[in-house]
Amino acid sequence: MTIADIMQTAPVIPVIVVDQLEHAEPLARALVAGGLPVLEVTLRTPAALDAIRAMRKVEGAIVGAGTVTNQQDLADAIEAGSQFIVSPGLTEPLGRAAIRERIPFLPGIANAGDIMRGLDLGFTHFKFFPAMAAGGLPALKALAGPFSQCRFCPTGGVSLANAPEWLAFDPVLCVGGSWVAPSGVVDEPAVEELAREAAALAG
Repeated sequence: MTIADIMQTAPVIPVIVVDQLEHAEPLARALVAGGLPVLEVTLRTPAALDAIRAMRKVEGAIVGAGTVTNQQDLADAIEAGSQFIVSPGLTEPLGRAAIRERIPFLPGIANAGDIMRGLDLGFTHFKFFPAMAAGGLPALKALAGPFSQCRFCPTGGVSLANAPEWLAFDPVLCVGGSWVAPSGVVDEPAVEELAREAAALAG
């Protein structure tokens, strides 16, 4: 799968923080059952890499690592079974490492310079982060103008309420959101319902 394929699988990519490993598999099951198979597990907790391993066992799940900021994170995430990589920003060493590993990579951008750096490395699909703090939809529309070949996944401040507005903008293939994956003990029916609501945004 390419990063374009992954971004077009569902309208929302859950941004997941796993504090306790036992929450990982039930959360993945509920999200996939609700129609959100692409799961971004952020490398923000000690449980994250084992959570990726656990979620990979869930049938239909496409599991990646988020908050990847350097080559060691990248190597650890791949070793844990990550199927794609998401970073909050883009450095040349990280970009080149992702290319070398031939893993789908969604680097974070917040301005024109970031996008140009990404294009120089051969990337055309980006995470717009932090989406709301970086100027929201007006900012992304302004950036997308001179970079018509690029496609985006806004993340950061995106919610069920504002996601439809983002998704209505053609260069946006999907959004990233944490609202569909609340932390703590997993209420599978409740999470599945949140996922269904989010998956329905594709319509």
